[in-house]
Amino acid sequence: MAQALASITTTDLATLAIDRISRAGCEYGDVRFCTYRSQNLTARDRSLGNLSDNISSGFGVRVLLDGAWGFSASHNQAPAEVERIVDLAIEIAKASRLTQQTKVQLAPVEAYRDTYITPIAIDPFTVPIAEKAELLLKINDQLLQFSDKGIKKAYSFLRFTREDKTFASTEGSLIQQTIYRSYPGFGCTAVANGDAQSRNYERPPLNQGYEYIDTQDLLNQVNRVAEEAIEKVHAPKSPSGIRTTLILKPTNVWLTIHESVGHPTELDRVYGYESNFAGTSFATTDKLGKLQYAAPWVNFKCDRTQPGGRSTIAYDDEGVPAQDWYVVKDGILVDYLTDRETAYRLGRPSSNGCAYADSWSSVPMVRIPNLGLEPGPDGGKHTATLAQMIADTEEGILIDGIGSFSIDQQRRNFQFGGDAFWKVEKGKVVGMLKDVTYHSMTTDFWNSVDAIGPASERQQCGTNMCGKGEPMQVAQMTHACVPVRVRNIHIGGAS
Repeated sequence: MAQALASITTTDLATLAIDRISRAGCEYGDVRFCTYRSQNLTARDRSLGNLSDNISSGFGVRVLLDGAWGFSASHNQAPAEVERIVDLAIEIAKASRLTQQTKVQLAPVEAYRDTYITPIAIDPFTVPIAEKAELLLKINDQLLQFSDKGIKKAYSFLRFTREDKTFASTEGSLIQQTIYRSYPGFGCTAVANGDAQSRNYERPPLNQGYEYIDTQDLLNQVNRVAEEAIEKVHAPKSPSGIRTTLILKPTNVWLTIHESVGHPTELDRVYGYESNFAGTSFATTDKLGKLQYAAPWVNFKCDRTQPGGRSTIAYDDEGVPAQDWYVVKDGILVDYLTDRETAYRLGRPSSNGCAYADSWSSVPMVRIPNLGLEPGPDGGKHTATLAQMIADTEEGILIDGIGSFSIDQQRRNFQFGGDAFWKVEKGKVVGMLKDVTYHSMTTDFWNSVDAIGPASERQQCGTNMCGKGEPMQVAQMTHACVPVRVRNIHIGGAS
């Protein structure tokens, strides 16, 4: 009996689930068999503070019956359990239908039978733990060599994940994907005069192998980061309650894109699916094709196919192929982020592939894909390098890295900080500041952009910890962007 079970493949179990869903008369159904491995190492000062290497494996079944969703999941990947979970998902759909006011309908999708693996050179899980720990401790030791100048704390980290997914649906799809992700970084804290200030450096989280852990690059940044932390703790505080020009590096502006462009254009949020937890959106469908979201030279484009992108895949968790499209074109709101349900409701012929679930036990929902700020065209009136932006600024503040942030329930009114700040006077950087925050309304801010960096200054920044939904799910995405200059923005000291 054990040998018989061992010979049953994930594909066999997926076929079993889909056949049972189809026989039950469901309009649609899918199953995802997933295994997730995550490895995290963190060093604090001169010791390894955390080491975890976890694996989670199971499957989730989703059915659409009489216009209502049902979902159930289990870690036990056996034929009898697959049948039980399918039956349970169907019963949940029947119960959901009792209170549902409008039947769910889905935009069509073709059937695909395909395999995709993130292109990598070195599997990060084959690299010895000792080698990884040695790198982290070496970084921290180099940071702490500045202890006599005020560096009192140092930390560094390495994070790796691998997702293995088999997706099957009643549409006829059978898709297998393996996604690798890597993410290194470090930081330190300087203490002086009763104050403490930190400075950080990260290589953005990307879908790459261990080759992305560029040891020399990390070590080359250490002295600069320590010296800037020391300068920052002695720097004057930001002026408060004034308006000024901001020059934002990609390491800062990506988070502003994420919160004020990414989340407001999630179509499930627009329709109110998130209103109980994280709010709604000002970018309602009556504004589509009309709203002047940004200045006419500002373009935001989604791309789930870009090499290395944290959200780069071949298919989403509904079997929709990865694609690229504009959300804001020439400053105008022109599209949203959709799954099959919201695309149908909007009247679109297909989804643009934004369905994602963070676990086999999670229900897919609309998630931000790779969403970037397009570079300024060569020779464009509003195209300028970072150096040119600084040279052309009479008075302003240059911001690098991310800090605290807040944004209201409709994604209109926001406040962002940063990790490092420099005062700009008469076209020159003249010294650091600390405790800077900037405040604006989303459309006011993006319409105040007067300079955009060229393609040569594009960086693939992003996050591995975007939270959404109840229960909370965590997704990751890249926001490739260039430096921008924004005029007449309100700033104030951090609390």
